[in-house]
Amino acid sequence: MARIGQIMYLHKDAYDEYQKRHSELWPEMKQALKEHGASNYSIFLNKDNGELFAYLEVPDVDKYNEIANTEICKKWWAYMEPLMDTNADNSPVATDLTEVFHLD
Repeated sequence: MARIGQIMYLHKDAYDEYQKRHSELWPEMKQALKEHGASNYSIFLNKDNGELFAYLEVPDVDKYNEIANTEICKKWWAYMEPLMDTNADNSPVATDLTEVFHLD
């Protein structure tokens, strides 16, 4: 199982709305995440600076990355775009983290 960690960047005035939208995650988006192997997925917010830390586990990183090509993911990104730093395709600006320690 691969462990993925990323930092994303939320606008400071969007904390409550970001949490609300995730608490109401669309069933189709949840299904797409599961179909692409995502499990144990959590997102944490640093309220001091708007950084989001995302952690998830996937059996196959390449299969998980295919989610970016789905219509539901593109729709979700467009829905979330006003709340966070995004790329031209509305995907979140994300910094991939390198795992340096894991306690098994």
